[in-house]
Amino acid sequence: MNNQFSLEGRLALITGSSAGIGFGLARGLAQAGATVVLNARNEHKLVAAADQLRSEGFNIHSRCFDVTNEHDVQTAVHDIEKHIGAIDILINNAGMQRRAPLEEFKTSDWHELMRTNVDSVFLVGQAVAKVMIPRKRGKIINICSVQSELGRPNIAPYTASKGAVKMLTKGMAIDWGPHGINVNGIGPGYFKTELNEKLVNDPQFSDWLIKRTPNRRWGNVEELTGAAVFLASDASSFVNGHILYVDGGVTSTL
Repeated sequence: MNNQFSLEGRLALITGSSAGIGFGLARGLAQAGATVVLNARNEHKLVAAADQLRSEGFNIHSRCFDVTNEHDVQTAVHDIEKHIGAIDILINNAGMQRRAPLEEFKTSDWHELMRTNVDSVFLVGQAVAKVMIPRKRGKIINICSVQSELGRPNIAPYTASKGAVKMLTKGMAIDWGPHGINVNGIGPGYFKTELNEKLVNDPQFSDWLIKRTPNRRWGNVEELTGAAVFLASDASSFVNGHILYVDGGVTSTL
């Protein structure tokens, strides 16, 4: 049974993995035996993240490229396939947040958020699927959010982007499932990350969240790795088009 969850001999590309959830998922997949390719746009942070994981004994590579640039994405995927190995697992994790009342939300921020949260999933997903299809195998995991299902004040564009990622995940599963590719999503709840630092440090919001969450606490990034390893491994061979919410029960309660 344990062999079903092993990622030994697998190569995983994780976008936006120099910090936060992406970095935590990289460590989790590496612990399960995968060779991991980290990605970020900030080369300094990327090198530091790769060095940290290598110091822990993991097999880590890194590629600095912009996941919203089609040419850069295609070049990077080709480079990884040629010089590192065949990509078995892709985690589309790169994302961003912008907060403002919707009537005041800047058009430039809207387009930046959509490019980062939605376009990147399409661009990297398509580029990797094209090399997976001839091999008739592959695992793609898109990082969604509880905001794929729920709304909150002042984040309507983010909610729209994560709703789009949820439905794009299902569409990918429908189109690529016949080629042996499993495409699923993980919907994190509220986790202690750099992206949520202001919310974690806001006593009023934190108190509201803890009371609303059945588990009565914030999530820790390490608690996402089990879901990622499951969806990346043979254990999920017949799971396709599914969004697995790891949220302490937030999506189950009013």
